[in-house]
Amino acid sequence: MAYHAWRHLNPPQSKERLSFTMKLILASQSPRRRRLLAELGLSFITLSTDIDETPCPNEAPADLAVRLAEAKAEAAAARLDPTEGALVLASDTVVALGNEILGKPTDAADARRMLEQLRGQTHLVHTAVSVRSHPHPRTETRLNSSRITMRAYTDAEIDAYIATGDPQDKAGAYAIQHPAFAPVAQLDGCYAGVMGFPLNDVRMLLCARGIKIEADIPAICRGSGSAICCCEGPQKTNLCN
Repeated sequence: MAYHAWRHLNPPQSKERLSFTMKLILASQSPRRRRLLAELGLSFITLSTDIDETPCPNEAPADLAVRLAEAKAEAAAARLDPTEGALVLASDTVVALGNEILGKPTDAADARRMLEQLRGQTHLVHTAVSVRSHPHPRTETRLNSSRITMRAYTDAEIDAYIATGDPQDKAGAYAIQHPAFAPVAQLDGCYAGVMGFPLNDVRMLLCARGIKIEADIPAICRGSGSAICCCEGPQKTNLCN
């Protein structure tokens, strides 16, 4: 499974490409997203956002990821000088076990509950990436969805992992890339997407704005702990035509 979807808001009437003399803004303080974007070889600045991440009644997990990514991009753009040219990039990750959305744990007990729920189970991770131009709003969003099967880790392993503090800022209370806990038995999809920043989708969004990226995405994924990358092999996409 490596599901991708793309939607446009306020699409341009022509196929003009943006001149990248404007600033690139990452609407996130996540160290993982900052590191991954930097490894694409781009210069950028970060801007934090504060939005309500509460799901709407009966909102599908994938729809929530898209809505929050677009809301983060919009909130960051609203903080910019109206005369300043910028491209705002935002992302959001939603973990779903069946119909239940597993957000960031509120405390250690909540993290334990989530990890016990996920143990040995298969769940979905949806990460949406949105790019928004400023001051003339034009938004594109891509959704990356992956299927994850967790291994049967022990209670003692859960205790040790929670003690590191790592689960506290993670949707679903885990990081796929954590070397000691290594919770994932099988991944069907995008490793970087599960980390919260699907590089293939980021590159496609930026290429659509005329920003060519030469970085070796499979090498970046391997450097983050992935044995394989969804950009490799026969399914590899030529992104910057």
